[in-house]
Amino acid sequence: MEKPEPIIKPDTIFSVSDASALLKGVVETAFPRIKIRGELSQITRATSGHMYMTIKDSGAAISVIIWRGTPVSFKLEEGMEVIITGRFTTYPARSNYQIIVNEIEMAGVGAILKMLEERKRKLAAEGLFDASRKKPLPRLPQTIGVVTSPTGAAFQDIQNRLRERFPVRVLLFPATVQGASAAAEVAAGIEYFNRMNNVDVIIVARGGGSLEDLLPFSEEIVVRAAAASHIPLISGVGHEPDWMLIDFAADFRAPTPTGAAETVVPTKLSLFQELDNLWHRLSSNFTTRLTNAKSRVDAIAIKSPRQMVMEHAQRLDDVARTMNIIINGKLTTAHGRIDALATFPNILQNKMAALNQSVAHLGQMLNSLSYKNVLARGYAIARDANDKIISRADGAPRVVSLEFVDGILKI
Repeated sequence: MEKPEPIIKPDTIFSVSDASALLKGVVETAFPRIKIRGELSQITRATSGHMYMTIKDSGAAISVIIWRGTPVSFKLEEGMEVIITGRFTTYPARSNYQIIVNEIEMAGVGAILKMLEERKRKLAAEGLFDASRKKPLPRLPQTIGVVTSPTGAAFQDIQNRLRERFPVRVLLFPATVQGASAAAEVAAGIEYFNRMNNVDVIIVARGGGSLEDLLPFSEEIVVRAAAASHIPLISGVGHEPDWMLIDFAADFRAPTPTGAAETVVPTKLSLFQELDNLWHRLSSNFTTRLTNAKSRVDAIAIKSPRQMVMEHAQRLDDVARTMNIIINGKLTTAHGRIDALATFPNILQNKMAALNQSVAHLGQMLNSLSYKNVLARGYAIARDANDKIISRADGAPRVVSLEFVDGILKI
């Protein structure tokens, strides 16, 4: 770049404020619109809604301001490569220069795909894409909720295909499907149907477009809303090759909005065919059951009353014979016990004689062991004043009585 010519005289003296104002005017005049490509860092959102950050490359860094209300169609992240369009200005209070952004876009498809891949890995690690989270779609929904633009071709395609296949009630949540507010509006539509719980299935749809146009359907706010939906959700965004992150979080991914409508309801013809098949299966099953029942009835041999009476009489005779055998056995056992009781007195008498003999023998043994027999041979028992027997002379107390075989002598 050529070096600009000086615009002031060398000997001119300025105040600090004047010099800053002059510099500000020069910078803004020289750079009313400029595009810069670089990597974002130090992203800060103030409570006022303004965003402050730095755009840098390997050799320099420039402060960046995005005023509240400036359209930003994607979420700004650290390390993201972007192209910003804006104007240069200065901030005299801190003696630095900065760029005020009017537009911001990702720096090429490669940067967008890299950002989407990193976001996909992050959300997958949280389990938002797990197959276990997928809910089955209703067989015949009564009401379908659609989140899309009311003026877009996607909504018209869905309505036309539903009318052709199987007319159902459709509720539309109007949402912008491109631009800065698209992601928030789509997420709000999903949350609305879940909060109201007034539909059986939700379709999030948008027609085809560039990768940048479809980015709102890969924003975290949309993916998380789809994953958190307790109502089955179908994504029908773009065309067959287009895969947005909402496709991984949805319960079913349709290649197009029309494909979403075809997925959610069957055709009338297929329903009629299914009913015909069910009728044939039911009829065949009923015929088979009826034939089997008839065969079982035919197999039953009905006996004549005379034969039935004779069979019962035969069973009674068998029972009588069995009872006679049991009764006779019982009587024989009872007679044996009675005969045994008849011999009981003799047995008792013999037992008593044996007991008397044993008692007499024990009496003789008791008499032979009695101390009276010792006294009968001329011995005596000496007792003291406490009537205790004195068995030794050494240290013996005074004898007060002597017991002989025929009595006691007091001393």
